[in-house]
Amino acid sequence: MNIIISENAEELGKKAAKKIADLLNAAIQENGCARIILSTGASQFETLAYLIQEEVDWSKVEMFHLDEYVGITENHVASFRKYLKERFVSKVNLKAAYFVDGESSIPALTAELVKTPIDVGVIGIGENCHIAFNDPPADFDTEEAYKVVTLDRRCREQQVREGWFETVSDVPEKAITMCVRRIMKSRHIVSAVPHRVKAEAVYNAVTKDISPMFPATILRTHADWSLFLDRESSELLSK
Repeated sequence: MNIIISENAEELGKKAAKKIADLLNAAIQENGCARIILSTGASQFETLAYLIQEEVDWSKVEMFHLDEYVGITENHVASFRKYLKERFVSKVNLKAAYFVDGESSIPALTAELVKTPIDVGVIGIGENCHIAFNDPPADFDTEEAYKVVTLDRRCREQQVREGWFETVSDVPEKAITMCVRRIMKSRHIVSAVPHRVKAEAVYNAVTKDISPMFPATILRTHADWSLFLDRESSELLSK
């Protein structure tokens, strides 16, 4: 585990983007191509904004979508397909982009995902310590690449606080998520986790025993996990 603490979210995003770009460029240098998993949500705004400015031959990069709500259309403000297309896919010339688009997309998406290893997993941490939509208690054992899960109350409340939905009842109860074991197969994992609202989750991820009740703790078992924090998200660690 490598923890990098920046003064603010802007600086964090710039540093995280540089790390991601360096890893992609190394993979392209070694293999002629690279594969990346991207997270979404308010915590990823700065990282993605800087990542699209990095010098990467995006025509050699394949992107995979991490998770999506069940039952919302792509034009919904909270759709992660919409988020990624507006903030990333439309800004760079990717070799390919693979999206979660309902339960029917899982077999085809899985077939593409397992062809060759993912070079960089950009994996955020939720307020309830989830990774992707693997809420506690997360399934650490399944070998499925994607599965349908039920979102817990705290996860759904986070989506409201971030402005994606007006009320908790508006947030879908079900989502499709990449599973924990598949995330952990990424060669490198980079987590960009800014803002004070994530301080408790960061503290738990770094200090708690590895447990499905604190899903992000599993990241500590990865051979190459870089955790980018800002002053606010790291404040409980500092104390």
